[in-house]
Amino acid sequence: MTPVVPPAATRVEDLASLRIAVTTMGDLLLSAADRYPKTLALVFPDAEFTYEELAARALRRARSLLALGVKPRDKVGILMHTCPAFVEVFFAASLCGAVVVPINARYRSTELNYVIENADIATLVTTDAIAEQVSFVERLGGALPDLKSQHDPRRLRLAQAPKLRNIVMIGESTPHGFVSQRDFDRAAEDVAEIAVHRTRLGVRVRDVGLMLYTSGTTAHPKGCLITHEAQVRNSIALGRHRYQLTHADRFWSPLPMFHIASVLPMLAIFDVGGTYLTMGHFDPGVALKMLEKYEVTATYPCFVTIMQGLIYHPHFAKTNLKRVRLMNSNFAVQPPEVAESIMRAMPQALQVGSFGMTETAGTVCTGAPDEPQVSRISRLGRPLPGLEVRIVQPDTGEEAATGQRGEVLVRGYSTLEGYYKDPEKTAQAIDAEGWFHTGDIGSLDEHGAIMFHGRYKDMLKVGGENVAAAEIEAVLARHPAVKLAQVVGIPDEKYVEVPAAFVELKPGKKANEAELIAFCKREVAGFKVPRAVRFVEEWPMSSSKIQKFRLRDDLVRELGLG
Repeated sequence: MTPVVPPAATRVEDLASLRIAVTTMGDLLLSAADRYPKTLALVFPDAEFTYEELAARALRRARSLLALGVKPRDKVGILMHTCPAFVEVFFAASLCGAVVVPINARYRSTELNYVIENADIATLVTTDAIAEQVSFVERLGGALPDLKSQHDPRRLRLAQAPKLRNIVMIGESTPHGFVSQRDFDRAAEDVAEIAVHRTRLGVRVRDVGLMLYTSGTTAHPKGCLITHEAQVRNSIALGRHRYQLTHADRFWSPLPMFHIASVLPMLAIFDVGGTYLTMGHFDPGVALKMLEKYEVTATYPCFVTIMQGLIYHPHFAKTNLKRVRLMNSNFAVQPPEVAESIMRAMPQALQVGSFGMTETAGTVCTGAPDEPQVSRISRLGRPLPGLEVRIVQPDTGEEAATGQRGEVLVRGYSTLEGYYKDPEKTAQAIDAEGWFHTGDIGSLDEHGAIMFHGRYKDMLKVGGENVAAAEIEAVLARHPAVKLAQVVGIPDEKYVEVPAAFVELKPGKKANEAELIAFCKREVAGFKVPRAVRFVEEWPMSSSKIQKFRLRDDLVRELGLG
């Protein structure tokens, strides 16, 4: 099989001048602190840390982890909302040679029980801070009922998670069964810093450094095994080589730290010694203040819910965004009014789209500065240097023609090593030639730029006809009252499956079910028209994706379709 090599690739980067640069995630931070100790490394709305400060805090946390018995290749779970302690523990675990396992902060007790046991987490670090009305103490108590009967918090014996040795509580409280922050901090005194350095120098770049669980749109997420090389090289390829980030840049991403779209840009900007800005939870008003106050130069909002949060905020029009020179805006898959509003507000910014996923350590394809604007806003870019992309027919494996839709396959340094403890799913996803089968529907244009058309699992079969949910969603998005639409398939006696739509209206706009169905009838064939429309004000979310299965299940129950 011959991979598709973008014919214009040498115009995107001077490939002859590129050199492979790679290190571990922990050493990436330390190297930045060596070069730029006084530069702001990490900024939250209410806290700032220089590289010197962040490295020192990470090293101290690493000493505490070693004191608790963390060894190379142990799994260290982090269950927190995005906060400074999350970043400190992330790098601390890496410095210890452990595998960092960020856990979705929205997971409920049953989901936490599954991930903690499935990941074989040895030490879990959490917080008593309440974020978005979530108490991790309560949820962990539900996930691990044996906690209440433990006698030694440093040496847990839990039937629900036999590999879990201890849970660290960052905060003021000391729930039963948890190692308190005071004891955790004091434990650092028992380990000299040199012990951390001896350990980190034994870590290989091909060691698994990160295990990210897929976003939770299915019943049981899968643990994606990502090596230090995969994550660091991909971050460097994105930031240094494609986005052309420098030490002077300030990069903002509002995605939670347990998401690949937060890890990737953070490491990308740390590689060049710039500043990473983030927030505990996405608040568009706070975000706009940060963008203006810190004169942010690059942004990574990515997803439609975040972009819409910005443009519909009353302060958007009067916020000075003139310093933003690059935005990963994904206009090709955003509603048209998002692109129009953003481009009016920051005409100087280079808008790019991107295509990627957790299994590929983040970005696979993204736009480049030397591409014409029409390509950057209508497509999702070309592969990063060192990565290969093919589009094939899923039934035959034959190469798709230019512009033809098929399954996206990816091969290169950034693909996952496999799914943890799941050889069957690993074998299904990665073929004998090393191609990762994404399950995404895509196409390549004549320049090798990719377009995303949905997921194969997001295809409906209406009376034998294939219908892409994304196609109907795009039609609904053209209605002047529709802010966002999501389409699912529901059972039908005659057609087996028919479409149903969920719609969020724009502020101050009105529409009813009959009006939207009539609108679709004018735009698409009858078998593609939603049979039902429901209106929502808040979407059921994983870390960044709308959980369609929950929408579908609720509607099936409502309609009594079983």
